Amino acid sequence: MCGFVGAFDLNSGSQPISEGLKEELRSQVLEMSKKIRHRGPDWSGVYTGSNAILSHERLAIVDPLSGKQPLVSDDEKIILAVNGEIYNHKKLREEFSGKYNFRTQSDCEVIIPLYKQYREILAADGKPDFAAMIEKLSGIFAFALYDSENDVYLVGRDEIGVIPLYQGWDKAGRYYVASELKALEGNCQTIEEFPNGCYFYSGSSEGSEPVRWYHRDWETYDSVKNAPKATDDKGDVINPSVIEKVRNGLEAAVKAQLMSDVPYGVLLSGGLDSSIIAAVTQKYSKKRVESDSKESAWWPQLHSFAVGLEGSPDLVAAKKAADYIGTVHHEVHFTIQEALDALPDVIYHIETYDITTVRASTPMYLLARVIKSMGIKMVLSGEGSDELFGGYLYSHKAPNPQEFHEELVRKMSKLHLYDCLRANKSLMAWGVEGRVPFLDKDFIDIAMSLNPSDKMNIKLPDGKQRIEKWILRKAFEDLLPDSICWRQKEQFSDGVGYNWIDTLKKTTEEKVSDAEFARRENRFPVNPPKTKEEYYYREIYSRLFPSDSAARCVPHEAGVACSTAKALEWDASWGKMDEPSGRAIAGVHNDAY
Repeated sequence: MCGFVGAFDLNSGSQPISEGLKEELRSQVLEMSKKIRHRGPDWSGVYTGSNAILSHERLAIVDPLSGKQPLVSDDEKIILAVNGEIYNHKKLREEFSGKYNFRTQSDCEVIIPLYKQYREILAADGKPDFAAMIEKLSGIFAFALYDSENDVYLVGRDEIGVIPLYQGWDKAGRYYVASELKALEGNCQTIEEFPNGCYFYSGSSEGSEPVRWYHRDWETYDSVKNAPKATDDKGDVINPSVIEKVRNGLEAAVKAQLMSDVPYGVLLSGGLDSSIIAAVTQKYSKKRVESDSKESAWWPQLHSFAVGLEGSPDLVAAKKAADYIGTVHHEVHFTIQEALDALPDVIYHIETYDITTVRASTPMYLLARVIKSMGIKMVLSGEGSDELFGGYLYSHKAPNPQEFHEELVRKMSKLHLYDCLRANKSLMAWGVEGRVPFLDKDFIDIAMSLNPSDKMNIKLPDGKQRIEKWILRKAFEDLLPDSICWRQKEQFSDGVGYNWIDTLKKTTEEKVSDAEFARRENRFPVNPPKTKEEYYYREIYSRLFPSDSAARCVPHEAGVACSTAKALEWDASWGKMDEPSGRAIAGVHNDAY
């Protein structure tokens, strides 16, 4: 995983761009690229063409020696900058055997021959079928490709938006893309997030809007309502093959994502999701699975990492899970003061003032620094599971399978704004790549195509409500101790220690006066803060990113315990609440407020 900045349409006028202006723009792009060098501390590269400049900051995970970027095609006419990983690159390479001369072992180079192939394959509308091209990629990615022969460019982002990508326009109308917003702020008049699951091709006559390439049947309830059920209305298993499909699909995703030429580890909070990922990773970690040989892994033992306040719920649970799984476990303790001191740096790196994201990103940011200090450059984590399986505690209140499924679809569509953003930017602040097997494209299709009633928290014959993510727990119960497998959902910002959130609320209440808060709409006309805690984060954010465009890039939606605004309709009492903590769900969380 890396970072890049791309500048296109340099020749925005009728005359060819002068050498002086080209050099000026090149210097500007290099300065922009320096702002995201934390994403790629291992190497820097730049391409300067007549109508495009691409600068790349590399974090070497695969092919450390020859895979530096921007990548150049075998005929030297196509230039490519990529942030991410293509997990099925070996299979794709085989398809181009004898047709394209690969110049590196980089997993990302396969995008070049794919582009060359699909620019000649026309879709039903008579235009190049780049949707089909990108659909062939299995991985997490954002890329910018420049075809110098035809003076066109193609920009694309993965289906969920695991990898961040922003776009902007300067006062001369030049088009920019960058891995983080901070590279564009101050240089672009307008900044937007590049939409996930989309691509933009400059050779199209359709205008300047990105085109969606990612479409799935499971986005509608009608496509899943009659899917085979694993359990009957009493909760008894009647179709174990459904559970086996979940198990096999996630194991395949983990195995594919262990592709690495450097030491890796796992994040282990002691919750269900991270514990499953750690347990499955341990199963494959002894060998370099991507080499299809008996070669030993780069890292002789699997190391796991947990973070929290002294005695926090996550630290206790993570130790139990690590002992059972057999990882070399590391606890990272932080103090409230250390976390408060880190807030400005955290907000700078995560580029948001969203309350949930700031709360959870701070301990993750502190953890990433320790991980990097130990020489580990890649970690696997459990993000995405709650959105796929309805793991958040508010889902207990879903009134029916259709409402439940439609909420999951909404949550999946917003992951790039919250958990994916947090995990990627908190880790990449220190040059650590995060991989998310639950969000593997094939596994998403498996999980989201399940019958929603199998994932719901149904009432059992004894009057109790089935625990959230039951089907996932059942699929992996043999790999985990019961106390971990059947542990209640604990949101990361809660699990690191309840005192962390409680102190944030108290501190921000004291630091933001009633008078300041009363004038919040005048101070912040774009997305006025709804609470004093949000106001405090917004003050920091506005100092770092002062433009209105930057403010609009942050989501601003009411919710409870990480719900969408629509789900507030499920419980009348939620209408007056705006609290993302899982402890806000009275009658469900064991330690509800």
